[in-house]
Amino acid sequence: MSDIRLQNVALLHLLWIIPVLATVILYGWRKQRHALTQFIDSGLLDRISISINWTRRRAKALILLSGVALVIFALTRPGWNPKPKTVERYGRDVVFVLDVSRSMLAEDLAPNRLDRAKLAILDCLERIEGDRVGLIAFAGTAAVKCPLTMEYGFFRLMLEDLSTDSIARGGTMIGDALRKTLDEVFDNQEKQFKDVILITDGEDHDSFPIEAAKQLGERGVRLIAIGLGDENEGRRIPITDKQTRRKTFLQYKGKEIWSKLDADTLRRMVNATTGGKYLNVSTGTIDLGQVYTQLIASAEKAKLESETIERYEEKFQIFLGFAFLLFGFEWITHERRRKP
Repeated sequence: MSDIRLQNVALLHLLWIIPVLATVILYGWRKQRHALTQFIDSGLLDRISISINWTRRRAKALILLSGVALVIFALTRPGWNPKPKTVERYGRDVVFVLDVSRSMLAEDLAPNRLDRAKLAILDCLERIEGDRVGLIAFAGTAAVKCPLTMEYGFFRLMLEDLSTDSIARGGTMIGDALRKTLDEVFDNQEKQFKDVILITDGEDHDSFPIEAAKQLGERGVRLIAIGLGDENEGRRIPITDKQTRRKTFLQYKGKEIWSKLDADTLRRMVNATTGGKYLNVSTGTIDLGQVYTQLIASAEKAKLESETIERYEEKFQIFLGFAFLLFGFEWITHERRRKP
């Protein structure tokens, strides 16, 4: 027992209970004496032989307080005899590539495609355990909003902050977003254990997305593409004036733009990667958490990190045992004087 460690030192603050309990005990004794003075003259009280053994009474109080102190100490989970233990963490690298172009404001999914996508990712995040996650937003260009991390709180903040204003350049360059994922997010050490979840309406402006998907496949990255939007008629893209709150629709050369889901391009992209999967949400709903559970959580995982820690043998049971012995001894100890 060369080294003792308290696993939960903060609980030592509970020791304030002991002086409070001692004060309550003393107050009880004082109230009891006051009650006796109501029936016995104060001058005669000390001369009458009362049946209380004050030595035992004080001993009982001390035993009770000591038992409480031992319980509090046990709650801190004391331990000793540290032994080294290697902890290995396994998981996959999952990068969410999210389309934030203006076409994602189309309202064929409520409230719109972009907000529905963000809600789906947040739901998925609740299921993720042990995997590193990253976030890329793209429109006419792409930007890494969150590098690979296990700090899910930071990822959530970056995701919630995304809007169509997150990328200054308009358009939709899916291929550029995938190439940025390969160049700036993934490393070249492992050609497996990597997934890209692409969420978009599939409309692309000559960024060669199928060729970019082939590069993913060559690097051992699996592509899971989720297509949002109406594949047949499409929807107009609403624009709300920030001052007047007046709602209009995006136009090009005097004509309103209708955004359709380009499912064919997404299907060809996923076929370029081993194990790729296309999920056609269209204007329906999707449980991205279930998709993660079925396709990613159950897949083979890589060793992300290895750490050697010292694990202490917890001995709180010893202190609880002594505390219960003291409580038992306090219970069987009588404070009345024995009759001669």
